[in-house]
Amino acid sequence: MQQENNIMRKDSDWSVIDGEPCRVIDFTPLASVENGEVVTPDITTPYALVTLECKKMPSMIKGFVTNKMDFIHLWTAFKERGVSDNEEVIICWTTKHYKNEFLNSLSLFLPKMWVMICHKGALEIMVNPHCKPELTGEALAKAIMPIVEWKPEIME
Repeated sequence: MQQENNIMRKDSDWSVIDGEPCRVIDFTPLASVENGEVVTPDITTPYALVTLECKKMPSMIKGFVTNKMDFIHLWTAFKERGVSDNEEVIICWTTKHYKNEFLNSLSLFLPKMWVMICHKGALEIMVNPHCKPELTGEALAKAIMPIVEWKPEIME
């Protein structure tokens, strides 16, 4: 991973959190969506910057969002639907969970984020189900189940 300010630019940087659920602390769009179309200042600027809290990492990290579908899903969560005070946005970035192994060779061009809006506190339960021992069975499942999610169809 790029050590410069813990910024993830390329897939090789992002790969350190592949498959890990991470809380989105801040979503900073560098593009916008107008009439259903993504509008960017130029072709080299990433669509957005996200600040993430991942239990696997010792400090907050920032990542560039460079896939259009990933950006649209984050935009929809934060700008169109909105996130209430008792909710949190969790993403799972991955190249390991495509439905077809052939797609792995094309992953550079494919979406990599599963975006979820969950009840606040869901991340802690996802990474450590024993942190809330009073929750079992259906209650535990409901605590981590997304309220709404945007998962690319190519992911399992």
